Amino acid sequence: MDVYGKGTSIAQWRRLIDEAYSGSFQGPIVNVDDGRDPHFDAIFVGGGSAGRFGAAVLRSLGGRPLVLERWPFLGGSCPHQACVPHHLFSEAARELDQAQALQGRLWYPEFDPTAASVLELVELFRSKRSGPHAHMNWQSAQQLDIESVLNAEAQVLDARTVRAAGRTFTADALVLATGARTALPGIEGETLPGVFDYASFIEDLDYEPRKIVVIGGSKVAVEYASFYRATGTPTTIVSRAELLTSGGPARMDVDLRRFVVDGMRLRDLELLEHSVVTRIVGCDRVEGVEIETPEGHRFVEADFVLLGTGEKPNTASFASALPLVHDDRGFVVVDSRMRTNIDGVYAAGDLIGPPMEMFKSRRSGTTAARNIMGVDATFHYDDIPDFLHTTYEVTWAGLTEREARERFERVVTIQVPPIGMDPADTPLPMAEGSMLYGFTLPERTGFQKCVIDATTRRVVGIHHAGYGAKDAFQYLHHMISRPEGLTIDQLGDMNELYISSDYFIGYARLRSSQADLTSM
Repeated sequence: MDVYGKGTSIAQWRRLIDEAYSGSFQGPIVNVDDGRDPHFDAIFVGGGSAGRFGAAVLRSLGGRPLVLERWPFLGGSCPHQACVPHHLFSEAARELDQAQALQGRLWYPEFDPTAASVLELVELFRSKRSGPHAHMNWQSAQQLDIESVLNAEAQVLDARTVRAAGRTFTADALVLATGARTALPGIEGETLPGVFDYASFIEDLDYEPRKIVVIGGSKVAVEYASFYRATGTPTTIVSRAELLTSGGPARMDVDLRRFVVDGMRLRDLELLEHSVVTRIVGCDRVEGVEIETPEGHRFVEADFVLLGTGEKPNTASFASALPLVHDDRGFVVVDSRMRTNIDGVYAAGDLIGPPMEMFKSRRSGTTAARNIMGVDATFHYDDIPDFLHTTYEVTWAGLTEREARERFERVVTIQVPPIGMDPADTPLPMAEGSMLYGFTLPERTGFQKCVIDATTRRVVGIHHAGYGAKDAFQYLHHMISRPEGLTIDQLGDMNELYISSDYFIGYARLRSSQADLTSM
């Protein structure tokens, strides 16, 4: 279908996406100006966050991009199977957590676990997810002037040539942004019906789970397990190591991690750390899992198993044509300008490895685009703010306390609850989103820590579990990462609104007058 110059509306895009995804419409969706030479400044192989944002920046710099995408929509897995549904489920988890914790108090009725449905939330998401995609397709074509071929597999022929929808396109540069998929752990029974990963959970769930096992200690494992348990469904996490000690979460401060994991146990999530699933058991579908734990062998009954065991890159579209350098996990190696080892070939997004986050994908795609267009841009994606959800927003940026003490001569912290205090002994930190907990269950209000180099007075790390601080962290991280940094005195001079969710702003004011800083 040729849609170039047709002025396709958002409603028309929505219908077309639904028809293509269901299979009732087949064939490519072509938005290419055939009146021009099929040579581009850059071809983006993959139309997710990296490809779409990279193409937009390249176009804004005067270049001509082409985006090739196998799905009938732009935006990639984030709004379709990953971060958008995860945020929907996390919001539901927060609401359900409060409903369970305060049941029988105030206006909260007794919690009915049969009323909260995992399947219902999945079906709600599936029924509405084409809307954001339709907007992105319309915006990219109508407002951003990005040419694209959708609903067609692309095959890279060489470093300047790609074939898709029976047509051959050339470019001065390629940006590979083909994403990643779940890395199967190789456990006996992992292909049984009832075993899901984050994508198939969205696509294929057609029953209400009654007992759930989540395999892995990653963000995916923790976030989805927290949602499942919040619905009232008995849930067990099985992790080879301690939870949240690999990938991006390995950068969490130890006290923040302890608060988060203790909070999961408080909510009756069964956590089996230093344990290995040896077999997923079932005949026609999952019936349970066999586990080796430090205490010995266990069998846990389950009718649903989620694999949160990491990801591996999608390389099939270019592997035979491009002798790229890969790391030991198979991800494409790039430098800080997103350049691969082949001249004119860039890579971005999940293809280059963790963190598997949309903001990293966007920034890496735009960094590649700027360099293609002659603008010197770099991105060090090992130094970015990060987050995850349990029933809290958990956010961190900069150095942990341990890292700071290894780097600086003298370090002080501002921490709530204070070091050594039982969280149940104080209603603080209490801010918007946790006020009800502050007056009923103070141990659930949250955790905050600010790490400061006492010699220079600069803030070097910020850590938070609670509600409402996540957005502020992206700006605070920018401020503490600038060459001039952000001092405790400057932090204390900020005009926080009400009781700030990032409560150490107010606490910084209490300490900023000290000539010789001490912790609190």
